[in-house]
Amino acid sequence: MWAAGKLEPVQLLMNIPAFVLATSLLAIVPGQGMAMVLRQSLLGGTKTAFLSVLGNSTGLVTWGALSAVGLSAVFASNPTAYAVLKWAGVAFLFFLAGQTAWQLRKVAGKFDIAIAGNPEQPRPAAAFRTGLFTNLTNVKAAVFAVAFIPVYVPSGFSLGLGIMAFGLVWACVSAFWYSVIILGVNRTSALLERPAVRRGLTAASAIGLGVLAVGLAVS
Repeated sequence: MWAAGKLEPVQLLMNIPAFVLATSLLAIVPGQGMAMVLRQSLLGGTKTAFLSVLGNSTGLVTWGALSAVGLSAVFASNPTAYAVLKWAGVAFLFFLAGQTAWQLRKVAGKFDIAIAGNPEQPRPAAAFRTGLFTNLTNVKAAVFAVAFIPVYVPSGFSLGLGIMAFGLVWACVSAFWYSVIILGVNRTSALLERPAVRRGLTAASAIGLGVLAVGLAVS
């Protein structure tokens, strides 16, 4: 029979599917990240959009690194701090679910995207910076990194290392979903203009976030 210490990496791996589901739901929630990807794809083309996604993923890894550096020391000496951050995450997810559902009062839900700016294709560095700054100014990303990722790190496993590992998974999941959007934007642009489709996606996102909040609360 394995010793408890040997089981910790296995438990970490077993938590990945649930974490991928959670980050997938967050990635498809209508918000500034998705709006940025759609805008970059429509205005700058596929290359520009992918560079912006790379910048966005870099931002996610940055949030994960900052979370790992700060939380490892705090949680090791103060379990109460972990509990506070956990319930902050629960509250934020409920707020995000309610905010998303509130958008259903609009005919088109929350997928209203303002297309503006220079129609010329931006330079690669500018496209990367757009994705990076969009993420680094995203409150949802900050709160998720601080209050939600640590929940998936098994007890006894290095908290900092676990957060970094899940941060990389988070970046990959986000990049995957945004890449799907980029590759399918030409086919789906007409579909997303339909109010019924927008409302359906908005409602599904609100329900998914609510389920995540409940799961975090009872974990």
